[in-house]
Amino acid sequence: MPMFEYTAKNAISGQILKGQLDVPSRDDVVAFIRRSRMTPVIIREARKEFRFPIGGGVKTRDVVIFTRQFATMINAGLPLVQSLSILAQQTENKTLKEVTRAVVYDVEAGNTLADALRKHPRAFSELYVNMVAAGEAGGILDTILLRLATFLEKNDALVRKVKGAMVYPGVIMSVAAAAIAILLIFVIPTFQNMFASVNMELPFPTRVVIGASSFLIHWWWLLLGAIGAGTFGLRQWYKTPVGRRNVDQALLNAPVLGDLLRKAAVSRFTRTLSTLISSGVSILDGLEITAKTAGNMVIHDAVMKSRQSIAGGETIAGPLEASKVFPPMVISMVAVGEQTGGLDEMLGKIADFYDEEVDVAVSAMISLLEPLMIVVLGVVVGGMVVAMYLPIFDMVNAVQQ
Repeated sequence: MPMFEYTAKNAISGQILKGQLDVPSRDDVVAFIRRSRMTPVIIREARKEFRFPIGGGVKTRDVVIFTRQFATMINAGLPLVQSLSILAQQTENKTLKEVTRAVVYDVEAGNTLADALRKHPRAFSELYVNMVAAGEAGGILDTILLRLATFLEKNDALVRKVKGAMVYPGVIMSVAAAAIAILLIFVIPTFQNMFASVNMELPFPTRVVIGASSFLIHWWWLLLGAIGAGTFGLRQWYKTPVGRRNVDQALLNAPVLGDLLRKAAVSRFTRTLSTLISSGVSILDGLEITAKTAGNMVIHDAVMKSRQSIAGGETIAGPLEASKVFPPMVISMVAVGEQTGGLDEMLGKIADFYDEEVDVAVSAMISLLEPLMIVVLGVVVGGMVVAMYLPIFDMVNAVQQ
């Protein structure tokens, strides 16, 4: 039996009353209201709480398209509920469609758009919600939505660059691991049987390779178990504040990867804070949101210390410099932006600069990793081949003598 929500007006006092009824149809709700000597105002079926389906999700690209279309309709003068209803009809992503319908329902019930969006954190981030709230308060929702769409596009592009830089070495390492495993499981045992029939003493490198082959063939389950347990343990440790801070610090200090991650973190931090401040979000709220979306615990701690510094009447630049994460140029430009009152504009310039720096860092890392991985793969595979041929060379020398 469906659940209905109703809003009714008392015919005598004019008081507005709200309630819910578990009845078969809308007509039963009307009959109940009239029996209570009230006039029905709104009657609708109660909406069940939306839950994300298992495996369902909303991609950044879908949110960008949603936001741009939303901004266009608001700018054209369409009412908020009508704009959301149109978006719910034409959005291709099924999860985002259901989320939008839930938002329409909440807005019709009297909630602000920001409050309605806040109920769906897996679709709309805290940054998104706070910027929408600022846009509603300032009457510039369409402008804020366009800024949001631009920010999301640039942020998504930055994430794609970093992930793309990780794909190439990951593929090469996977191919290398597969090639080594095939050699150890299928090729090395053939040589081992041949050497066993000759009954000769094998060189040390050959014994090492044969031992690795034997271990992999007979104890592969133990190796997989150790890898699985190690991965699980690392993930559990990473979920703790200490573990995450140590891992994030180690990643930032890594020889080549650390430079890329550092530049990406600076770009994300400056663009996020610039977008929030320029949209009317207070500096304290902006720093808190930026810290939560930093994606790195070291950056998070540095930003939160800057927030405490601002709350105490000091500057942002001091704690950022003390963290030793941000380059001197960034510290200097942030300090100048604070002094001149143009912090949002200065942060935007830093973000644009570091977007280009990320491109350069990605290209440099790929150009460096390609020959390095080829050398490592050549040394490992070549070393195994040479180790297997050493006994053959000894056998040939023995025959010639």
